[in-house]
Amino acid sequence: MSSYVRQAFLTRGRGRGVSRSFPTCHIPNSPNLRAPKKGSSSSTSTTRRLEVQKPKPTSITPPGRLNLPQWREIWRSREVAVRMAQRDIIVRYRQTIFGISWVLLQPLVTAGVFTIVFGVIAGLDSDGIPTFVFTLAAMLAWNLFNGAVSQASTSMVSNQSLVQKVFFPRLIVPASSVVSIVVDFLVSLTLLVALLFIFGINPGWPILLLPVWVLLILMLGLGLGLMAAAYLVKYRDVGYVLPWVLQVLMYASPLAYSLNAVPQNIRWFFEANPITWFLEVFRWSTLGAEAPPSWQFIALIVAAPAVLFLGILVFQKNEREFADYI
Repeated sequence: MSSYVRQAFLTRGRGRGVSRSFPTCHIPNSPNLRAPKKGSSSSTSTTRRLEVQKPKPTSITPPGRLNLPQWREIWRSREVAVRMAQRDIIVRYRQTIFGISWVLLQPLVTAGVFTIVFGVIAGLDSDGIPTFVFTLAAMLAWNLFNGAVSQASTSMVSNQSLVQKVFFPRLIVPASSVVSIVVDFLVSLTLLVALLFIFGINPGWPILLLPVWVLLILMLGLGLGLMAAAYLVKYRDVGYVLPWVLQVLMYASPLAYSLNAVPQNIRWFFEANPITWFLEVFRWSTLGAEAPPSWQFIALIVAAPAVLFLGILVFQKNEREFADYI
């Protein structure tokens, strides 16, 4: 069917309409301008191209009844965890004079002070092992636990800008913050190994179990850190209470002295302290000290995974409310 253009109406100036005639233009009924018929080859190819360009639907899986994390999503976001861990390691000692040497200075100074107070002044027993080495081994284990709890608990608040802008499993934030603590521990461990050679201490075969105790200490610290992080987002008072609690736990643990130096009537209090469990097994593996009772081995092996599992549940349960408080 042909169409004709008869007249056009132009508007210009201040609202004045100008009518102008144009020559008649005939548009032929060309077959090339016809729309492709349904079922033709051109229509089919066009439909196929449109189908290819359709975006894939996104499926959102709700969490289970136990609020367990989506491990597949965490694995897909592993690159984010690696980048965050690298950033923490680099930023940790940036613009410091001594740099990573602080990792060695901190346990050395603390162990030296504890040796003077508990070893020289108080004269407490250290199972025949030099008090400084005895204390330093315990300080390495304590710093690993204390660092895991402290870093994981404050990770969500310190990374709030990233949490607000980027979507990824929130469990990655506290988990990646512990990596820098592990690096500090490995550097400090070289100092302990050097002292073992200097003092001629041979730990024997229990040294082979050291990676197991390190893993259990990390599980225990990360589990407590996850619970603290979940509540620190909503209640900032946790950030003031937690360091105080950790300090009390440190002084309530046999860091610079043996359990044999504790009076029998209050020894049960120290033995019930979970910190004592991993301090004793750590010194047994690194210094060849007296082996702790078997129930402490069992208690540590059971308690550490249980605390980590509980921490994950608490963190996942409160994760939905993080955006309202951060």
